[in-house]
Amino acid sequence: MQAISSGSIVVEEGQKGVAKVIFSNPPTNSMPIKLLEELATTIETLGERSDLQVIILQSGGERTFCSGADFDQLLQIKDEKSGKIFFNGFAKIINSIRKCPKIIIGRVQGKAVGGGVGLAVAMDYCMATKFASIKLSELNIGIIPAVIEPAVERKIGLSAFSQMALNPDDFFSADWAKEKGLFMEVFESIELMDEAVENLANRLKIYNPEALSELKKILWKNTDNWDELLTERAEISGRLVLSEFTKEKLKKN
Repeated sequence: MQAISSGSIVVEEGQKGVAKVIFSNPPTNSMPIKLLEELATTIETLGERSDLQVIILQSGGERTFCSGADFDQLLQIKDEKSGKIFFNGFAKIINSIRKCPKIIIGRVQGKAVGGGVGLAVAMDYCMATKFASIKLSELNIGIIPAVIEPAVERKIGLSAFSQMALNPDDFFSADWAKEKGLFMEVFESIELMDEAVENLANRLKIYNPEALSELKKILWKNTDNWDELLTERAEISGRLVLSEFTKEKLKKN
């Protein structure tokens, strides 16, 4: 079996009340199953800490935020059970963010593709640079953005989701994403974005933790069924990834 990088996760706590989670898997920050599961566990663990109010979630490097699923690992999926386990990794991350009582700020420095878009839309407040264009490329390899669809639709609406999903070759600009409500703010540079992220985190951390937790519940209203829903969606993607169409497409990438 081909060796696959599992990536890495670093937690930094330079500011009291704030934890920064940095996931990395060069060169494009793709997501193998181990990284998916470790990221979800990290968020859950930080969410249990009473000394934290805010989590900043970002990826390593200065270019791509996240290119989505690791294609090499997708090629190694041989049955529906394994496929469901892999795609349920994205479900676990989205649900860990949803259920975490802390406010999670997203920092998106560059392109987000597929599951990377799913990460971005799951943030409670997401900031980006002008280089952070987004794309749902799943149809190109014979699958669909099934697991992340509820999170994408919740943030930008069904119409915008449809536009992205049915145009899998096209990147949509950071300004388009801001207009649709995915990004709250878009900046000219990483430096300006980082300053804004830090300022927001510093403001939020002084508020009543109980109030922030209750607000988080309101922000995620009507999502109590997502543990079951996203698992069901993982089954769909786990089945589709076994098709000959998808296997051939993955081999060419």
